[in-house]
Amino acid sequence: MRVSAVARLATITAPFLSYKICQTANSFPLSTENSAASASTADLSVSPLLISLLNPAFPRSWRRGGVVADGASSELSKAPQPWYSQLPHFQAALASESSTEGVSPGGDGHLPTLGEDVDDLATRNQTLRENASNEAVAAEDQISREDGSLPDSASVADAPSEETEPGTRPLPETPARGRPGEKFRDEYKPSAFLVDNMDLHFVLDPSITIVTGTMLMRRAERVPSSDLLLDGENLELLSLRVNGEEIAEVDSHEGEEEQANARRGYHLLKDGSLVISKSVLPAKAGERFEVKTRVLIHPNLNLKLSGLYVSGDALVTQCEAEGFRRITFSLDRPDVQAKYKVRLEADRTKYPVLLSNGNKIDEGSLSGDSNRHFVLFEDPHPKPSYLFAILAGPFASVTDTFTTKSGNEVALAVYSEPGQLSKLSWAMESVKLSMKWDEETYDREYDLDEFNVACVSEFNAGAMENKGLNIFNCSMLLADIKTATDRDFERVLAVIGHEYFHNWTGDRVTVRDWFQLTLKEGLTVFREQSFMASIMSAAVQRIQYVENLISKQFVEDAGPMAHPIQPESYMAVDNFYTSTVYDKGAEVVRMYQTLLGPAGFKKGMDLYFERNDGHAATCEDFRAAMADANDVDLSQFELWYSQAGTPHLEVTHARYNAEDQVFEIGFRQHTPPTPGQETKRPQVIPIKLGLIGKESKRDLLQPTMVLELTENEQKFRIGGINEDCLPSILRNFSAPVKLIYPQQTFAEKAFLLAYDTDPVTKWMAARALATPIILSRTRQALTDEAADKFEELPEDYIKALRMILQDQATDHALKAMMLQLPDWSSLAAELKPLDPEALYRALRSVRMDLYNVLHEDMLALYTQLTIPENQEDGVSPKEFSRRKLRNSLLLLLSEPRNQLASERAFQHFTSARCMSDKYSALLALASMPTAERETAFSRFFDEAHGDALVLDKWFKAQALSDLPDEVERVSALLRHPSFSYTKPNRFRSLVLTFANFNYRHFHRLDGKGYELLADVILTVDKFNPLAAARGAKLFLQWRKLGPERQELVANQLKRILGEQGLSDNVREIVAKALEQPPATSSEGTKNNYTITDNEEIYDAEVDDQITRSESAEDYVPDEPAVFSSEAFDFLEESEFLYDGSTGYADPYSVPEE
Repeated sequence: MRVSAVARLATITAPFLSYKICQTANSFPLSTENSAASASTADLSVSPLLISLLNPAFPRSWRRGGVVADGASSELSKAPQPWYSQLPHFQAALASESSTEGVSPGGDGHLPTLGEDVDDLATRNQTLRENASNEAVAAEDQISREDGSLPDSASVADAPSEETEPGTRPLPETPARGRPGEKFRDEYKPSAFLVDNMDLHFVLDPSITIVTGTMLMRRAERVPSSDLLLDGENLELLSLRVNGEEIAEVDSHEGEEEQANARRGYHLLKDGSLVISKSVLPAKAGERFEVKTRVLIHPNLNLKLSGLYVSGDALVTQCEAEGFRRITFSLDRPDVQAKYKVRLEADRTKYPVLLSNGNKIDEGSLSGDSNRHFVLFEDPHPKPSYLFAILAGPFASVTDTFTTKSGNEVALAVYSEPGQLSKLSWAMESVKLSMKWDEETYDREYDLDEFNVACVSEFNAGAMENKGLNIFNCSMLLADIKTATDRDFERVLAVIGHEYFHNWTGDRVTVRDWFQLTLKEGLTVFREQSFMASIMSAAVQRIQYVENLISKQFVEDAGPMAHPIQPESYMAVDNFYTSTVYDKGAEVVRMYQTLLGPAGFKKGMDLYFERNDGHAATCEDFRAAMADANDVDLSQFELWYSQAGTPHLEVTHARYNAEDQVFEIGFRQHTPPTPGQETKRPQVIPIKLGLIGKESKRDLLQPTMVLELTENEQKFRIGGINEDCLPSILRNFSAPVKLIYPQQTFAEKAFLLAYDTDPVTKWMAARALATPIILSRTRQALTDEAADKFEELPEDYIKALRMILQDQATDHALKAMMLQLPDWSSLAAELKPLDPEALYRALRSVRMDLYNVLHEDMLALYTQLTIPENQEDGVSPKEFSRRKLRNSLLLLLSEPRNQLASERAFQHFTSARCMSDKYSALLALASMPTAERETAFSRFFDEAHGDALVLDKWFKAQALSDLPDEVERVSALLRHPSFSYTKPNRFRSLVLTFANFNYRHFHRLDGKGYELLADVILTVDKFNPLAAARGAKLFLQWRKLGPERQELVANQLKRILGEQGLSDNVREIVAKALEQPPATSSEGTKNNYTITDNEEIYDAEVDDQITRSESAEDYVPDEPAVFSSEAFDFLEESEFLYDGSTGYADPYSVPEE
């Protein structure tokens, strides 16, 4: 699953009862410069069932539904028939049942009145949710849930009270550990029950959907007899049968007689789970039995977007991680796999397209009702419940076929809303490229007769790898040159590849439990990266991934939510779909390839598939396959899975011995303490090393050498080196570590920028040149707030950048990345305390100085890259590269923000023939208080013609603006008629873009930026805790700020934490943020290392038995990366001693997921 920046929200829609809920909102010109009050109306459709299902005032049997035991008194039998019981499709769904079944009546009768505020309705719904939450922790839930069963000797009355994930029972007498509800990796136990087959029958309707689930189950061998616990959440049980026999519900806490009856029936826990007595199950382990449940759910009221919910005119599911339990009762855990057969029934007009996993084996009209139709799907491959999916709606599609290398023809279809059909061609090409690449690279063929891909507008994740039916957020699938940027095109290709590659690394081989999440996600991100490198520029792709890792994951490693790629515990699994699990996890996989070589890595992958196909695997299974296939010991490598934090790799010395022709280099490693892990052990760090001759200016090591650092400190001697040289360290960023090289001079960095043949280390050198300059100016700004004059930029730095601009051999996109300044996050990490205004002034001053001395060179190159008006912009890596450099130059040329810059950017805007050019111009104009800015924003809005993804860009550009009243502008945009909290992409584009990327204004000293984000978090948490938690994470780095800002953030965090009914998702993050100790203000403090004197001698010419060298096929840049000019010779004569570390991103780059 590819996770986007924020969870999606759903719109409440119900066809039975609609009300207009009026709010006063601001309607203003498209530029948002001025606003005039007007009334806007939000349509909220409210079902009477919104309240009834959770209302504790009603008898439990009414709320839960269920059959009534013969002879038992029942309040249900006296209850009035609910309104929906008269619906034709509801009666038809129940017709086959001969038993008397109960259904919940309506709620407390409250309906919104005309003029009732949306917040009032949200507050009322939140109160009801709190009531249900309080009940969920009541004593009735006293049952062990680890393996889906009760202990053999336990009754319902004396069952243990601890609730944990179905799968493992805590050992008896185990003392309490962690926080209430916290789950631990070492408590895993296999499921006591297994599911062989799952048949599902859906009668679909947005308000009332009936799901009949039939599970063919068995108790695992050597597991004692026990009650069966099935996961469920917000399900209304209509009937339950075991082996065809109807089972009664018995209240387990009414008295001894009822407790005895419970042993012959079932009861429901307050959290929605279902307990079936062991007395109605087979006594013999391994004997199959059938459990059939019929439940009622309300997709239009599902605001969490987990399970089955409404997105626009469609019905769609999202089941990872624990959404299937919101559809039907089940063993909702990844290590329980079953073969699925799914029948979907729906109105033909509203839902002409019906899709599910596997192959379509039947379809037709329902007997006696030509307006309703059915489709039957069968998936021959066992899968866990989180990979289940259905989709129903008025979709259009493009179709094609793909023939596998063994000759099987696969029917392909990509679906979207009918109006978006023209934007699906790129997605279809991406599907075929992905299928072909996986065959050629990993010998993995597709294994079904059809492969379907679809997108919906409301989706919590970016995309989901459901077997045979991949479902996407529209922002991750739709693309054409008029509405999508080049990065959008690349993202569609990457995410389609990612989800398709999950077919083997996630679907065919799934995970045992959610602590193994990085096994499927880290591995699949690595496969995605390799795929993209094979199509786009390998060098540029790698730099972009490293840039993302440094700016996001390294920051996460340094914060209160730091965790290993395989966490030891969690409160809410949704909070651990993180950059650490995904991106650092991918780097760990890459290190296997670096250490073992491409051939050895392929052997390990083949063995991994061979051993685990069709099974739920662990991270240890993957490591064992790599070790066994290559006959190597990888036990120390396990620390990358269990140890949190970013290792610091320090170069202790680097020197050349001309007499012996030996180059010696020393390294020291240290990982700073992280929450819960004070002590760190030395890890295996593969260091790709090159040596660049000072005289010859060429690589002296062919191929690149791979050193293995395994101790706290080691020295390496490389023989056969016939001239003095400079080391090129961490080529291709061979390990996710922070490189510290205090002895490296300014001149040496500039030399590597000129002559290093590895694009990544060349790019790192460019960042290393700029970082100390910016940090020095930041410190100056801190000591003299009135200072508006900094020291001039070093002349050699200017000459180095001019050479980049004038070089004709380097790829345009690579050149653009080398011209970028380090990003805010990497710079902020070096400043304690962080003063956002001082850092902003430093960055802005450097950009202005670069403009002042290089604008003629930049303008000449910008003009050279401008194509004639009669030439069309294309969609190709070459055109992407040209536009990337040209648009980067536009942003640099716009730095003065004067009238000339405004006119140039506006000309760029009006002449644009693709979205990349137009959006870049909009970003350039966003911070200019000129008439051209207002005209451009107005035109952009009008030309969007309501296209949601284009309007998202309009909001995003304004969220990134650097105008004085930016917080007030964002606050006003929250009331814009086109903004809605219930449109997840819109919410992300405005609110999270502002808080995550507009550093200066978010951190404004009056605290209004913090207050705005806190207000939004509290609002959204009432509807979608996942989205709110994304916003809460933006407060995690607050301890790095100065005292004044810390106090302002602390006030908002305390306000959030004190909110009644706060979700667990937000509570966990805010609590961890507040638990942080104050940060130290010292800089440059040396770490204390345990030093051992381990020396290894390498001879670059003959000692190929000791070191592993990089294969030529491992990493080959698409184009030569060497600058051809000799004009850098002067740098060897200069020594500019700047301290600081490398930065990796561009503050001007468009924020992407």
